Amino acid sequence: MLTFDNTETAFKIKSDTDLKRAHMLFRILAYPVLVKIGNPFINLASTLRLPIGWIVKPTAYRQFVGGETLESCKAAVDKLYSAKVYSILDYSVEGKKDDKSIQEALNETIRSVINAGKDPNIPFAVFKPTAFGDNKALELLSNGTMPDKKTLEEGEKFRQRMNTLCSTAYKNDIPILVDAEDSFYQNFIDSVVLEMMEKFNRSKAIVFNTYQMYRVDRLDVLKNDIERARKKGFYLGAKFVRGAYMEKERERARRMNYPDPIQPDKESTDRDYNMALKVSVENIDVVSVFNGTHNEKSSMYLVELMKEKGLDPGDQRLWFSQLFGMSDHISFNLAEEGYNVAKYVPYGPVRFVLPYLMRRVEENTSVKGQTGRELGLIKKEVRRRSQYQK
Repeated sequence: MLTFDNTETAFKIKSDTDLKRAHMLFRILAYPVLVKIGNPFINLASTLRLPIGWIVKPTAYRQFVGGETLESCKAAVDKLYSAKVYSILDYSVEGKKDDKSIQEALNETIRSVINAGKDPNIPFAVFKPTAFGDNKALELLSNGTMPDKKTLEEGEKFRQRMNTLCSTAYKNDIPILVDAEDSFYQNFIDSVVLEMMEKFNRSKAIVFNTYQMYRVDRLDVLKNDIERARKKGFYLGAKFVRGAYMEKERERARRMNYPDPIQPDKESTDRDYNMALKVSVENIDVVSVFNGTHNEKSSMYLVELMKEKGLDPGDQRLWFSQLFGMSDHISFNLAEEGYNVAKYVPYGPVRFVLPYLMRRVEENTSVKGQTGRELGLIKKEVRRRSQYQK
């Protein structure tokens, strides 16, 4: 019987040393004041290019990042797969927005897609769409105003880069996840992603869009996209997350005096998230689901929906996912029961993935109960091992 309480399974690939390191890190994260003091220092050190790798690499980097390059991630990928958990390698460098830097990021992402096509332990590729377009142009193309010539040109560059990535994924038979962005960029991104789905998702879901369910409109958008998929004859790839930009979104809505796009409370987000899973499973003949959550209830809810529908745990249209270094009790216990599970494994040089690391650190201190849950599970496993060794 599936349970998320089995720490022996959750930490089966972690050595005693790994557990001690994780225990130390999450103990630090349990004190938000330390994070608040430390983050500005690390950001400043990064800006000044001070040598901070010796601080970051053995701690947060080791916990949340797979390696500096695609090749150096192989050890993490193989280790995860030894416990039936797959990997998704995410190039987490946040570079500049000039054409040269964008092309460099595009080349590396293409490389990651091709690499996934060669490794059966990597079932998806992923990219962040704002890395491949001018953000101002994405905003103007999303807000419904008449764009000028330069904006249209930037929009077309973005579309061509998206097409390059999606066609590479199609040729290598690797589904590709398009991450979600701020609401003021998302309309144009959505329209381009749907174009890519119509083009490449004719026999199965290759291109996946991401639905941030803390937005008030996403459930209706999902339903409309399913209807469009049926009408146009393509498969819809749907990745679900709760969301990542709440404070920024609300502040911008207040400042610019438009309706807040974010749900009024967590209960509303949870309701729409679970309803999105239900609607998708009810339309599983045309929808493939990527359930990206650290929420135990939503993970178990999808399991229950699959059982009600008579779907096999290994059905390739349904995937569960958590971030590398977090919520192992969900990932490894699901995998042990035969469900498809993939960890998001970021990679990149230490200095360049610091923005990603700082978000993970802040997430663990701000999400209610996240750090305490991680710390409690680690302590439980340490006690179990010490009793076993007596």
